[in-house]
This record gives sequence, C-alpha cells and structure tokens, in this order.
Amino acid sequence: MTAKLSVLKPLFRFTLLLMAVFMLSRIGLLIWQQQRLVDGDSLAVLMGGLRIDLSSLGYLSALAVLMLLANVFLRSKTALFQHAFTLYSSLVVTLIVVVEASTPAFINQYDVRPNRLFVEYLDYPQEVFSMLLNGHLLAMISSLIIATLSCVFTYRFISAAFSKQQNTKKVSQVVILVTTLLVCLISARGTVSHRPLNPALVYFSSDSLVNSLALNSTYSVAFAIKNMGNEKNASSLYGTMPRNEILQTVKQAAYKQQFITESIPTLANNLPFNTGKQKNLVIILEESLGARFVGELGGIGVTPELDKLYQQGWGFDNLYATGTRSVRGIEAVTTGFTPSPSRSVVKLSKSQRNFFSLADVLTRTGYTTQFIYGGESHFDNMKSFFLGNGFSDIVDINDIQSPEFISSWGVSDEDLFNQADKELNELNKTGKPFFSLVFTSSNHDPFDIPEGKVTLPDGHDPENYKRDLAIKYADYALGKFIAKAKTQNYWQDTVFLVVADHDVRVFGSEPVPLKSFHIPAVILNSDVKAKRDTRLVSQIDLPATLLSLLGVGQATPMLGYDLTKQYPVERAMMQYYDNFAYVENGEAVILMPNQKVSYWRYDTTNKSQVAIDKPTTDLNLAKKALAHVLFSNLAYTEKLYRLPNKS
Repeated sequence: MTAKLSVLKPLFRFTLLLMAVFMLSRIGLLIWQQQRLVDGDSLAVLMGGLRIDLSSLGYLSALAVLMLLANVFLRSKTALFQHAFTLYSSLVVTLIVVVEASTPAFINQYDVRPNRLFVEYLDYPQEVFSMLLNGHLLAMISSLIIATLSCVFTYRFISAAFSKQQNTKKVSQVVILVTTLLVCLISARGTVSHRPLNPALVYFSSDSLVNSLALNSTYSVAFAIKNMGNEKNASSLYGTMPRNEILQTVKQAAYKQQFITESIPTLANNLPFNTGKQKNLVIILEESLGARFVGELGGIGVTPELDKLYQQGWGFDNLYATGTRSVRGIEAVTTGFTPSPSRSVVKLSKSQRNFFSLADVLTRTGYTTQFIYGGESHFDNMKSFFLGNGFSDIVDINDIQSPEFISSWGVSDEDLFNQADKELNELNKTGKPFFSLVFTSSNHDPFDIPEGKVTLPDGHDPENYKRDLAIKYADYALGKFIAKAKTQNYWQDTVFLVVADHDVRVFGSEPVPLKSFHIPAVILNSDVKAKRDTRLVSQIDLPATLLSLLGVGQATPMLGYDLTKQYPVERAMMQYYDNFAYVENGEAVILMPNQKVSYWRYDTTNKSQVAIDKPTTDLNLAKKALAHVLFSNLAYTEKLYRLPNKS
C-alpha cells in the first residue's frame, strides 16, 4: 500500500475480516443446504450476498472512517482514536462471528437465517441463558471460545496496521478519508434507484431459506430490528386495497347473518349451539406439538394419551396453526384475530387494552377468567396482554408451591397440571362459570423433563430422541391430568379444548410450507358427540366455536367460523415471516413481498403442495388473501377489533 493510502490500512484490514466472515459463512451454509438448491441458485445467492455484504460493510465502516478522520484532525489524541478504532473493530467482528456461528442452530429450528425471533428472545436473558446452559452447553462453550479467539486476533491484527502507518500530509489524508466515507455511504445504500437496498431486492426463490442465504445474519437481524421499530404494514409488502373493499371482502367471507354497527365493522351475533346452562371452559395450549407426532393424525405416534382423546371427543383432523410462535397461537386461540406480517397483538402497544379476547367477552357474561403458566408470565408480554384484556387472575411459577421439577422454561407439565387442578376446584366452589387458559412448556428446547417418566422404543430416531421423549412426556402429563379431571366436580359442566400453539419447527422449500402448520386439536365434554372432523379449519375458528359450545351468544368481531355449523368453504390462513398464505377448498394463494403472488394446490390427505399457474375454484382467491391480511393492520391501527363500549 502506498504512503498516501496507508491511512486506510486499518480500515482495509477491518473490511477484509468482515468480508471473509460473511463469505466463508455463506459458502459453508450453501454446502450444508445444497439439497435445497436448484440449478443457478448458488450463483444467485453469492451475487445477491455480495450486494448485501457490501452494504453491510458500508454501514459498519462509515463509523470507522469517522474515527480515522478524528484521528487525523486531533493529532494530540491519536492514541485515543486508534484505541477506539481497534476496540470498535474487534467488537464488531466478534459480534458478527458469534451471530454467524449461531446461524446453523437457528436454521435447524426455524428453517431461515436469524431474524426478528433472534432479537425477541434477547428480551428474556434468564430463560434463554437457562435454555442454553441446560440444552446447548457445548454450542455455548464453542461460541465463547470462537468469540474470544476472534476478539484477540482482530485486536492484534488491527493494532499492527496503526503501528506500520507512514506519515503523509494532513490534507491528503482528509481527502482520501472523505472520499472513502462517501464510498461507504453509497455502498451502504446499495443502489442508485429511488429506494435503498433491502432483502427483497436479492430474493429470487420461492424457498424462504434459500432467499435468506443471500443475506448475512447480521444484516438479517439488523433489518428485523429496524422493522420492529416501525412495525410492518401489510400494504407495503403485498399491495393496497380500498378500505371499504377490505371490509366488504372479509365480511362476505365470514358468512355472518347480520353485522351490527359500522363503528365495529365485523361485530356480529352468532346463535350458540348450546341453548342450556352456560358451561365452564378450560383451554390447554400445548407447546410445540405438530400433527407429525400424533398417531391419530398419521404422525410418528409419541402421543398415546392424545390419541385416546381423539377417540373420546370432537377431534380435528385438518386444523392449521396461524404461525410459528407461541404468541401467534395465543393470538389465534384467545382472540380469533387474523395473522399478519407484524408482531402478534400480544406484543403490540395498541392491543394491550380494550382488544377483543375470549376472556373479555366471558367476563362480561359473568365468568371468572384465569391464565395458568408454569414459567414467568411476563414472557412474550403475556401477562400485560392478558391483564389488559379480560383475564382477572394470573398464576405462574411464583404461585406454584413445591414443584417437583423445574426446567429452563418453568415447572414441569405435571407440576403445572397439579396446580391447574387445584385452581379449577377452587373456581368451581364459587358457583360462578369460569374460563381457564393453561399453557404448557415441557415440550420446549432444550426438552428438559423429569427422568424415568416415559420411554421410547429401541431404535427410535436418535437424532430427535430428546425432543420426541419430551413430547411423549408432555402427552403423559396431559393424559394424567385429564384422567384426574374426570373425577373432579368441575368436569361435569366444563368444556375442554386441547390444542397446540404451533409445530415444533417449520421447514420446506415452499414460500409457506403448509404441511408444517398442521396441528392437533380436540374438544372434550361438549354437547357435540364424539366424532372426527375432516374439514380444513384454522386456529381462528376455535374461539368462535367455543363460545357457541358454552352457550354464549354475545356479539363479537371475530371472523372465525363456528364449527358447530356448516359453511360453503373450508379455509385457513397462516403467516410465515414475510409470507402470508390463504388456503381455501384445496387451493392456496401465497402473498410475498414486492407484491409477488404464487398459487398452489394443497391436498390435506397426503400433505402435497404443488404449484399451479392460477386458481381454478375461485379466481378471487388473491383478493380474499390480500383483504384478510390488510384487515389485520386496519383493525389494529383503527382499533376496530373490540367489543361495544370499549374505545
């Protein structure tokens, strides 16, 4: 490097390290995921990745250049700014190495690079650290070693660049550095068009994982943080539609007899199935339980107790979750709200009070309402959302006396259900109807469960042995609780719903791999005779159905179907990161960023998902999909999803 350019030597070394980490990580991921790639994908990923990496370098280097400029102008503070530059470079490189090193584990779980989920979990350091300590100790130690080595190497490598610099004129150094800063800013923007670079500009595949490989994980996480600060508006991703057309479309698709008021456009009455005494309600929300594990649904058969319940109650063979996180499942099951690319309403600010929920409508009808969780109820903002929207009592780990086993996420499911049985008996003694939501956690990574409770047969898949054992334990605890509940006084007048929040992980090359959203649900002790329901249904249909079974006919704004009735269509909808799927009568439309649309034929029997050119059963399928995902944003923003007298 010439004497004039020696001022850039520290920056050159910094960017060289960053580019090496980005490119080596991406190449490694491409080799690992080669079975997901088709001809030309690798080149497209590398070319798109180069654009993203250069943009990342631009952002990260701009501050470094400012430090070098300060170093030139303030000669008396040279040591200070050189140390600041070296420390900044070391920390940035180390952080990026750690994020890239954690990427394979994240992909294994979520089938995509680290994104907003990576950030959201950081809000709960105690739970995350406990999970890592108990289930991923080797990975955590390896990451710490890699981080330490990266930090030490980078610090020495950058420091050496300063010690070997040659003296040049101050004016020349300023010109070079200002020019470099401009190059960094242009590089950061990534394009000369009207809008700056964003992930959609390098996406080319219908496979979300392949698209994410074109990013680097630091950029992916940073982009998620940016969007969390300015929640995603569906119209910016999928397109716009006039307000009246949105409301008209979703109201027509809801098949309600009459809507009551324009101030709450979807508010409508529903004649309940139960016309006798109002019943109690218990919802058991099972953590991460996909249909693939349930024998009665064609799964691997590690849920013998749930299989028995399917034979005893109203079992749903084709129920689909709305998302991939617990808060999305909570949103669907307790509020019936349609999913969106934004965060779940459980975590959004405008829905923390006066947002419709089962608890809110049941409280108005004279019910006592309660949430029971074996961990910290503040996790994922559950406590705040529930207390602001109708739940009068919260029971969590702090209220469970002498639990026998505590894991990373809270007490075991057995301890949770023992507490639930006590709570339900106390509620029953009051003589008032009650609603209790019980949320399990034993089936959660790192799958830490009591020993000796359950076993798996010899030869069971060793790769997933610990996960499957945890699922079988959760099933064992559920069966034990239901058997006990049947002997209690509260059983006679209580409807039970057992449903999963989501599958343990979602994976597939499709923009929304529909089969991975298939979950179990069974309703027990209702006035509906035991049967198997083969209709395609959604999680958002469950709260409307439950109110009907309880005998509650109060008007609600829910768009979900009352499944005690028959409808002209069978439909479900789900959100998978930035992609939204709307499935109706065996065909699906998937909306993607930049207003991209794809159509698919989906067979619920064999879980096959085949791309088609256009829908054949309903040419307005894309319009329905767009209206529903835009309704979520509209209803949240304008506070339209509420009960009367709630503003």
